[in-house]
Amino acid sequence: MTRLAVFDLDGTLVDTAPDLVDTCNTVLARRGVPEVAPETLRRHIGMGARAMIEASLRLNAITLAPAEIDTIFHDYIEHYASRIDKLSRPFPELLTALDTLDAAGVGLAVCTNKREGLARQLLTALGLLDRFVAVTGGDTFPVCKPNAEHLLRTIELAGGTRERTVYVGDSRIDRETATNARVPIVGLTYGYSDVPMTDLAPERLLGPGEDVGAAILALFPEDAGLQAAQ
Repeated sequence: MTRLAVFDLDGTLVDTAPDLVDTCNTVLARRGVPEVAPETLRRHIGMGARAMIEASLRLNAITLAPAEIDTIFHDYIEHYASRIDKLSRPFPELLTALDTLDAAGVGLAVCTNKREGLARQLLTALGLLDRFVAVTGGDTFPVCKPNAEHLLRTIELAGGTRERTVYVGDSRIDRETATNARVPIVGLTYGYSDVPMTDLAPERLLGPGEDVGAAILALFPEDAGLQAAQ
């Protein structure tokens, strides 16, 4: 493999917020916690399910023991797995990008902090799993994003090299991961981040409807050099 594009999942490849937010509110409602508005919870998705649960409790001024939060988190995972693709759909721009990259001979992989089993379940349900040579989650390795090793080991598993890889993400965690791994990133503005991607200085910044595939291709060394010469 000569070139590799690695994608975050939630908020990058797939708009999973409706299922994630509904799951959080449903599980907490069983314990009498008032619902938190979806637009508020979206900002916490990039930090993981437990962080979203803790944010909901904090916003409702509720303090629980760590053991009870562990139980809620377990219930969250169980409920989410039962309805993982009820409302989640791929972003159209990313489906087009996958086609563009396939046609250009670029390998594709996923690096997400979602549990690997859930990531594979979601990608399978959406008919996307076979498009990726590697899928790694937050529990695949001893470390996870923003630790550089999560991305670097994903690249290695996919048969790529850091020097010929572009990462695609939507959050502060993704920007930090790419920086730590010394891999350029295409940053998407329409995902789930506690800090706007516009403030994170990605190598390429894209909004809704823009050509993600072309932006990725332009970041590979030979393509960047070709563009500069034109």
